[in-house]
Amino acid sequence: MSERPRRILLVGATGLVGRAVIARGRTLPGLALMALARRAVPLGRGGHVEMLLAPPESWGDAIARMHPDALICALGTTTAVSGKEGLRAVDVELVLEVAIAARRAGARQVVLVSSIGADLHARNHYLAMKGEVEVRLQRLRFERFDVLRPGLLRGRREADTRPLEMLGQAASPLADVFLHGKMVRYRSVRAAMVAAAALQAVREKAAGHFVHEHEGIRRLSARLDKFAP
Repeated sequence: MSERPRRILLVGATGLVGRAVIARGRTLPGLALMALARRAVPLGRGGHVEMLLAPPESWGDAIARMHPDALICALGTTTAVSGKEGLRAVDVELVLEVAIAARRAGARQVVLVSSIGADLHARNHYLAMKGEVEVRLQRLRFERFDVLRPGLLRGRREADTRPLEMLGQAASPLADVFLHGKMVRYRSVRAAMVAAAALQAVREKAAGHFVHEHEGIRRLSARLDKFAP
């Protein structure tokens, strides 16, 4: 008798990485991908994704009914979109609420899409918040906790136009050439590669806390490519 597919809950499905997780994960064998969002997400052709739409204040109840085995959290906003208080409400408080609900529903693993430079003691407000949520998630003691810390994400956003990010994406291939040694971690990365790394992380067997920066994200992505080209 074959094992049932692992139930993978994705939050942050409307974002750049989230949409890439859906595009890649909907056809992966052994995984049943479920997405929880506040608005509809184009799912494309082929494969299967269970999509549930609900306001964030109802996500806890929804997660309790979904019984995920693992959580991929790609939630995130910007100060320009949500303001300083709104940024914290999403990037810290909502992330924690979702993780706690998933833990209570039986999830044994969480994969968090964070940011390069995340540090609880960083002077930069955004990076300090990213560091804070990493620390607080670790305290929930999931059996396995993976943190992905990508640099600038490359990919086309559907509705969220960010002029500075678009400029950075255009310049990043040239800038990446000059980032060597310890600076490699700051290289840009395709959102599709981060998504593949997140999906591979939920397939890994070892327990513990793992932090993946640029090269680690590439290695995870490459392992998924070997499994399901």
